[in-house]
Amino acid sequence: MAKEKKKGFITEFKEFIAKGNVLDMAIGVVIGAAFKAIVTSLVDNIINPLIGLAINTASLADAKAVLKEAVTETVDGVTTVVTEAVTLNYGLFVKSVIDFLIVAFCLFCTLKVVMSIKSKAEALRKKEEEEKEEEAAPAPAEPTPEEVTASTLKEILAVLKDKENK
Repeated sequence: MAKEKKKGFITEFKEFIAKGNVLDMAIGVVIGAAFKAIVTSLVDNIINPLIGLAINTASLADAKAVLKEAVTETVDGVTTVVTEAVTLNYGLFVKSVIDFLIVAFCLFCTLKVVMSIKSKAEALRKKEEEEKEEEAAPAPAEPTPEEVTASTLKEILAVLKDKENK
C-alpha cells in the first residue's frame, strides 16, 4: 500500500515538472539573482558615494555613529587595540533599505505590466468566446404553417372584436 502512495507522489511530481512551472520558477530565480546584483552595484557604486559626498563620508556604507570609542594601548611605540569601538552602522542599514526599495519598485512595475497584459488577454479571450457563442447560436426557427394560420386568425378576431366594440 505504501508503494501505491509513493507511485502516486512520483507521478504527481513528474506531472508538476512537465507543466513547466518549475522551469519558469527557476528562470525567475536566476534572473532575480542577476537583477539583485545589478541593483546592489547601482547602490554601492553610484548612490552610496553620492549620498556619502553629501554627508562627508567616503560612502553611505561608511556612515556610522560611534557609541563608545575604541580603547588602545601603546607599549614601546606599538599601539594595540584593547577594546573595539562600539558603533551604530546606520549607513549599511540605509544601503539595505535602498536596495530593497529599488527591487520592490521594479517588481511592482513588472507585476503591474504583467497583470495588465493578463487582464487584456482575458478580456480578449472572453470576447472571442462570446462571438463564437453568437455564431453557434441557431437562428430562430421559422413558424410552421399552423402557427402562421393561428396567428392570422387571432389578428382577424382582434380586428372583428374591435369593430364590434365601436
